[in-house]
Amino acid sequence: MTPFQKRRQHLASLLGKGDVAVVPTAPEQSRNRDSNYPYRFDSYFHYLTGFEEPNALLLLNDQAESILFCQPKDLEKEIWDGYRLGPEHAPQTLGVTQAFSIDDLDKIAPAFLSNHESIWFPFGVNPSMKDHLERWLEEISKKVRTGVRAPHTLKNACLLLDEMRLIKDAHEVQTMQKACDISSLAHIKAMQFCSHAIKQKVDIKEYHLEAELLHEFRRHGSEFPAYTSIVAAGANACVLHYRADKAPILSGDLVLIDAGCELNGYASDITRTFPANGRFTSPQKDIYECVLKAQEAAIAVTKPGAKFSDPHEASVRVLCEGLMALGILNQSAHGNLDDVIEHRKYTPFYMHRTSHWLGMDVHDCGSYVQAPNPDTPACTLAWSELDPLKPASSSTQPSRTLQAGMVLTIEPGLYIRPSPDVPEKYWNIGIRIEDDALITPNGVQLLSRGVPVGVSDIEQLMS
Repeated sequence: MTPFQKRRQHLASLLGKGDVAVVPTAPEQSRNRDSNYPYRFDSYFHYLTGFEEPNALLLLNDQAESILFCQPKDLEKEIWDGYRLGPEHAPQTLGVTQAFSIDDLDKIAPAFLSNHESIWFPFGVNPSMKDHLERWLEEISKKVRTGVRAPHTLKNACLLLDEMRLIKDAHEVQTMQKACDISSLAHIKAMQFCSHAIKQKVDIKEYHLEAELLHEFRRHGSEFPAYTSIVAAGANACVLHYRADKAPILSGDLVLIDAGCELNGYASDITRTFPANGRFTSPQKDIYECVLKAQEAAIAVTKPGAKFSDPHEASVRVLCEGLMALGILNQSAHGNLDDVIEHRKYTPFYMHRTSHWLGMDVHDCGSYVQAPNPDTPACTLAWSELDPLKPASSSTQPSRTLQAGMVLTIEPGLYIRPSPDVPEKYWNIGIRIEDDALITPNGVQLLSRGVPVGVSDIEQLMS
């Protein structure tokens, strides 16, 4: 049995008696005239099927009977757009019970949904899904006098699928480790390319490093970047969502690269900050070692039974200690360490959380807060319950308990913009260090340490 069949069986077991799930894939997206963006399937749909073609949909009932709708074989269209699996081969290839042409969806779906109690589908994922459901329910309702019952409740399938996806199986962990390995090679290639170009006095810009990343991703089999790569030189590193652009990379700059590839539908997410010429200046080293110490403190508390907020709180304390030791924050103006943390005086320099879930999506699904009782799915609680700038103790719900199989990032940072209250030697230094962490039964495993993080290790790599 494939991992996809096991997941469909698991989902079926979570559906109520007489319930059915409807899970569509993502629509194709137009880029401009006669041109689409490269197609990327819906994560929920691929999680259950492993099927990558557009124009497809899965029906699943509580008995784990599954019907896949997909594009029919069409040799003429395949000349233009590529191979199609077709419904004839889908049952054997994908392990679904039956398969039909997507052209027959409106004819077959109402019959499949008839006499079921509730319909589960991912809310807010595919805008056209609601129109389809209303049309099918209207068709079923016309047959009520013949004894056919229409489903009476619509439920959000994300409530079930988010919880399933939050815990990675061995197949997923293996894929994510490979994605991290590829991304690690890409980071190393970009770092060494940068140092070599600076030493050779070759003019380079941020997009040159992005090109090295993309080349390495694709060369090792990655289909896409998991997100738009951030390559930020100098002061640009203080812009959190900066994109690789045309800014020159100069010898004394720090360069922040936040980039990861996607492999077989799974993301990696790695950030490294390094000196363009291969050697940290003393102020750069001061800030860097503060961030690295904060990451080490966060890693130390990341384990089963800990709270999702624990890594963030550990990193914040170390970052605040460092900011005060370096004179960026001072006790006379901001109070002692506990005052700085309580009143969030660090937020001009550290304004994001230390972690997010990672999986099929780079900011993966799953609740960040714990359900108040076993009968309330944790996934019904919104991310907004955890304000990224507030301590977990101020949330209306407790932070999520970490379990083996969860994957999260650990990514503290400091971003020092020019300010009369900050020593000038630290101006325009932006540093983030990010690794991907798998919660294991006994602790944590970093999937992305193929790229060094220590000051001397980075300098040696770039030499």
